[in-house]
Amino acid sequence: MDGERTTLENGLLDNGLSGSFGSDFDDDFTPFVYEPDPDLPEDRYLDRELSWLAFNQRVLELAEDPTLPVLERANFLAIFATNLDEFFMVRVAGLKRRIATGLAVPTNVGRAPVDVLADISEKAHELQSRHAAVYRDQVLPALEEAGITVAKWDELDDADKAQMREIFSQQIFPVLMPLAVDPAHPFPYISGLSLNLSVRVRNSRTGKEQFARLKVPQMLPRFVRIDQRETVDQMRFIALEDLIANHLGDLFPGMEILDHHVFRVTRNEDVEVDEDETENLIQALERELLRRRFGPPIRLEVTEDMDQVTLGLLVRELDVTEQEVYRLPSPLDLGGLFVLAKIDRPDLHYPNHVPTTAAQLMPSEPNAKPDIFSAIARQDILLHHPYESFATSVQAFLEQAAADPHVLAIKQTLYRTSGDSPIVEALIDAAESGKQVLALVEIKARFDEQNNISWARKLEKAGVHVVYGLVGLKTHCKLALVIREEKGILKHYSHIGTGNYNPKTSRIYEDLGLLTADDQVGKDLTRLFNELSGYAIEKKFKRLLVAPLHLRKGLLKRIQIETANAAAGRPSGIRIKLNSIVDEAIIDALYRASEAGVPVDLWVRGICGLRPGQKGLSSNIRVRSILGRYLEHSRIFSFVNDGDPQVYIGSADMMHRNLDRRVEALVRLTDPAHLTELDALFNRAFDDRTSAWELDESGTWTRHNLDDAGQPLDDLQNKLMQQISHRPRSTRTGSRR
Repeated sequence: MDGERTTLENGLLDNGLSGSFGSDFDDDFTPFVYEPDPDLPEDRYLDRELSWLAFNQRVLELAEDPTLPVLERANFLAIFATNLDEFFMVRVAGLKRRIATGLAVPTNVGRAPVDVLADISEKAHELQSRHAAVYRDQVLPALEEAGITVAKWDELDDADKAQMREIFSQQIFPVLMPLAVDPAHPFPYISGLSLNLSVRVRNSRTGKEQFARLKVPQMLPRFVRIDQRETVDQMRFIALEDLIANHLGDLFPGMEILDHHVFRVTRNEDVEVDEDETENLIQALERELLRRRFGPPIRLEVTEDMDQVTLGLLVRELDVTEQEVYRLPSPLDLGGLFVLAKIDRPDLHYPNHVPTTAAQLMPSEPNAKPDIFSAIARQDILLHHPYESFATSVQAFLEQAAADPHVLAIKQTLYRTSGDSPIVEALIDAAESGKQVLALVEIKARFDEQNNISWARKLEKAGVHVVYGLVGLKTHCKLALVIREEKGILKHYSHIGTGNYNPKTSRIYEDLGLLTADDQVGKDLTRLFNELSGYAIEKKFKRLLVAPLHLRKGLLKRIQIETANAAAGRPSGIRIKLNSIVDEAIIDALYRASEAGVPVDLWVRGICGLRPGQKGLSSNIRVRSILGRYLEHSRIFSFVNDGDPQVYIGSADMMHRNLDRRVEALVRLTDPAHLTELDALFNRAFDDRTSAWELDESGTWTRHNLDDAGQPLDDLQNKLMQQISHRPRSTRTGSRR
């Protein structure tokens, strides 16, 4: 078909889409409305909620893996538990709210929310039971074999019990608050995610049975060390609620303890603020955060031995349905295993990985202080965390900018950051030294709202110009811009990343970032920051794709170009790495590309609403998922483009919230060395020798971690750490073009 164009290709070329993306596709401000393709099968999507539960099942499968160090398995059990908590607090709560308010529009697969809720309940019950069994039957025995025991009270000898009674009386008893339930004491408020003891007692004088609730204090250690004299190789613990339960007589003197059980409530903790109706977003959000504590219950977890009388009381008072009750073996709240997972036993953890400083940022002389601005001015620098250090790259970039007298201004977005953030301190130092500093703080970042409000106020007190983004949108993009005067000329130094400016999570989140002195990127960021802080409406970005106005359209046109190239017999291919993909327009475009002959590789950590490998629909699409010691978090969008690759990195997933309700930014990479590096990353991820999960057309994920001989396949993250830590300094020295 050389020399010929298809009808589709002609249309694309006539619209100016044959070259690299620039301003020619940024002028249409019409809100995006997707009209489903009637030629595609109706059942072409996978349910997003069940797909998320499948992701958490993959986390659980890591906890089940006997080849992993046992404390890492305990950590994955804790991750599974906290993941599921947030899923209930947000996704399940949202479905219930839509049903209750009559706004129950069909889900992404066209089903009624009430039916999806039933499916979620069935799968969540199954997974929680499996989760508890993994702890009891696999991880707990493996811990004991390694010298770490979680004992029950009845297993302690007299000396241990005496020591525990002393600890209870001195360190636990004073902070406990038993609450009676009777006509004079109404049923108490049960805070979300708290562990509680239900206690039935009998009055020794009147013989009357009564009920009390005892909250397990969250500020106390979840597991109490039994004998401090034991070595680190032999450690015994007892669950805090077990210790308290065996001292109830001290809390209810004169009463006969009849029974006790543990229970836990999950509440709707999503926050909604009508930004169009409020004059002060911070004050409105703070009021809503107070209300969050009193959201309606959506899940009740109880120990499996709870009697029907107590359960009936809890169900009635908390107003939960039978579907929302989860009977589980003790202990509840295995998120508490995070405490045990931090035990200092290197032999029971992953081997220690030390991030390396990016080769281009290494000082030229030993003991010399690196000049980050000179390094960036020489060439674009692609960073890959945590394999390459965040502290010696992004953090050092901002700290040097704050201290440099030639720097005039710093502009930055902050979505989530750590409690003792050196990034925030650098911005404060810069403002106090007289620099212009703009911080866009996203105070609506879920479950970090209060932290971000505190940081915003601290920044404002230091003289930083703090803004909160655009009404109705979350600012999720990861951007930093430094303006520096050099020989009378203002130069832009930019960082665009896929992850948050958080030094702590940068050690466990896999992310990419671009440091560049490219003038066009700097101008794009200047325009974008003006749009975020003022009233500008930007139509033109040269190297950025920005949501909500341009990003989906830009990616759809890129996919369409690959489709046209394949139809014309030209080189084509699409490779995408992201957290989740649900957007119907993007998925349908990938289906059409697949059937035109475009090979499509999707590397998805979490939710995938696309069915791969289905004849006549997605026969050229492969979907893989990789989970491990690091949380895969980077987003990459790579297009063959007839031999002139177009590759973007940034903050956006292919979900409605990212494309329609958030400010997101992707930057196009131009250094050939960077394109080669990311292509090699995909090659490794999709290599048959790499351990991964594969998705089939039915929506089932299958783990492939052993070869035909039963030997472990390669761990991609370990291989990358080895490769990057031993990389010669000369391998990544491209030039800006």
